Amino acid sequence: MQPTRRKFLQNVTAASALLATESIAKPFNIIRDLKKISPNDKIRFATIGMGIQGHSDTRAAIRSTPEAEFVAAADLYDGRLTRVKEQYGKDIFTTRDFRQILERKDIDVVLIVTPDHWHDHITKAALKAGKNVYCEKPMVHHIDEGLSVIDAWKKSGKTMQVGSQSISSAPYREAKKMMQAGDIGEINFVESSYDRFDSIGAWNYSIPTDASPQTLDWDTFLGDAPKVPFDAKRFFRWRNYRDYGTGVAGDLFVHLITGVHFVTSSLGPERIMSSGELSYWKDGRDVPDVLVSILDYPKTDIHTNFQMVLRVNFANAGAISNTTRIVGTEGQIQFTANSLVLNKKKLPKAPGMGGYDSFNTFSEAQQKEFKTQYDAQYPEDTRKAEPIKEVKFEAPKGDDAHANHFADFFENVKKGSLGNVEDPVFGFRAAAPVLACNESYFGKKIVNWDPVNMKKKK
Repeated sequence: MQPTRRKFLQNVTAASALLATESIAKPFNIIRDLKKISPNDKIRFATIGMGIQGHSDTRAAIRSTPEAEFVAAADLYDGRLTRVKEQYGKDIFTTRDFRQILERKDIDVVLIVTPDHWHDHITKAALKAGKNVYCEKPMVHHIDEGLSVIDAWKKSGKTMQVGSQSISSAPYREAKKMMQAGDIGEINFVESSYDRFDSIGAWNYSIPTDASPQTLDWDTFLGDAPKVPFDAKRFFRWRNYRDYGTGVAGDLFVHLITGVHFVTSSLGPERIMSSGELSYWKDGRDVPDVLVSILDYPKTDIHTNFQMVLRVNFANAGAISNTTRIVGTEGQIQFTANSLVLNKKKLPKAPGMGGYDSFNTFSEAQQKEFKTQYDAQYPEDTRKAEPIKEVKFEAPKGDDAHANHFADFFENVKKGSLGNVEDPVFGFRAAAPVLACNESYFGKKIVNWDPVNMKKKK
C-alpha cells in the first residue's frame, strides 16, 4: 500500500471516531447547501464499484429518470473499467481511485457499491466532498460504524439513500396501507425466508483468468481488513469472508428486515439470537450457509410486541418459497416484491363448547347447568365468525422496484431534501439488527439492542 493511501484511510477512520462521539439525539445542525439542481439540468452520477450490483444499480439509475446521467466509474479491477466503456460509452471517465471521482465538481451523486467493509469510509468521504450518496445495503460493516455515518449525513445536508430496493415495489406499499388500516389486527408474529440452492446464488462468482496483483489493486481492496497475500477468490467472492462482507445476514436478512420495518413502521428489535452452520458450501468461506435468527420486537405506540423469525438456507434442495408473512390477531399478510395476499380471519366472540372439550367429561347435570350459563352469556350472533376474506394484489405490469428506489432518491436530490424512503437512520435500523444476528451466531450469545437510540445494551 502506498503511504498516501495509508494516510488517507487513517484520516477517514479518525474522522469516523470523532463523529461517533456526538449524540445522535441532538437536532440536525446543518449548514445546508441551498443550491438545488435545476429541473432542466442533468443529475450527473458516478458508480464506485462496478461489480454485479454496481452494474445493476447503474442501469436502474439510468432508467429511473431521463435526468440521470452516468459520467464516471471507479473499480479496482482493470477489466471492469474496460467493460464500463464497452457498455456505457468510451467517454465515461474511469479510475481505480475513487478519490478522483470525489474531487470532481461536476459530479452530483455517487453510488457506493463496494464490498461492505468500504461502505462507511467512502460514504463519509463522499458526504464531506459534497456529494449526494446512494449506498448499497448493509449501510455499514460493523454496528459501531453506524452512528458516525448518520452524523456525517446530517452535517452534510445532502440526500443519502440506502439500497434495499424491494420496499419501493407496489406490493410493499400495499402491505403498508393494509397494516395502517388495521386489516390484520395486532401483529404477534413475522416470518421471512430467503433460500437458494445454486453455486452462483451461494456467491461462487466467476473469476477472470487475468486476475492478478497487476490487473487489480489488492492493497486498496483490503483497506482496513487484515493484511493477507493476494487471493483472487477473496476479491471476486468477497461475500464469503467476514473480513469484507456480512454473510447471509448482511446480504439477505437485511432485505427482509428492511421490508418488515417499512410495512410495520417499526424501529427495530430489542433482543436478537441466532443459530446456524456451514452445511454445504465448505469451500473455504468463513460464514454460515444456513442461518436462523429470532428477533423480539418491543411494544411501541405504533404496534404491539411481536417476534420475527428469519431464515436463509443456501443448501435448500427442497421447495423454495421466499416470502414474508406478517401474522396478526385477525389475519395475515404474505408478500413478495411481486405480489401480496391478505387473508382476514377473525375469531367469534363466543369460545365454543363441545367437540374436543372438557364439556363432555362433565356430569349430565353439570352439562345442563353449564349450557344454560353459556347461552345466557353468548347470544347466537356472537357464535359465528365473520366470513374469511382474501385479497390478492399483483404488482402492476412494468412496476420496477429498483428504478422506483432510484427515482425517489433522485427526486430528493433535485429538491435538496433529506427525506427519502430509506435514509441512513432507516438504513442503520435495518443494518444493525442483521449485524447483531452475526454477532449472536459467532459469539454464541444473545444481543440486546436499543432500537430508539440505536445502540447495543450491556
